[in-house]
Amino acid sequence: MKWRKISEEEIKDTVLHPEEIEDSIKGRKNAFKRVGQKWLKVTFVKENDKIIIITVIDKNK
Repeated sequence: MKWRKISEEEIKDTVLHPEEIEDSIKGRKNAFKRVGQKWLKVTFVKENDKIIIITVIDKNK
């Protein structure tokens, strides 16, 4: 996350309050949200009561 300059708060906000959400492979979901100049894509999966983050990408780059 530090390498991509994306904070944990930005990731949480994207997963909990996405502008768009779509299905991905293997039961995963992609959450999208504009955060400042970034268009974040967070790939995650829900297991039991947990949300597991797979990857985070700034789609503007």
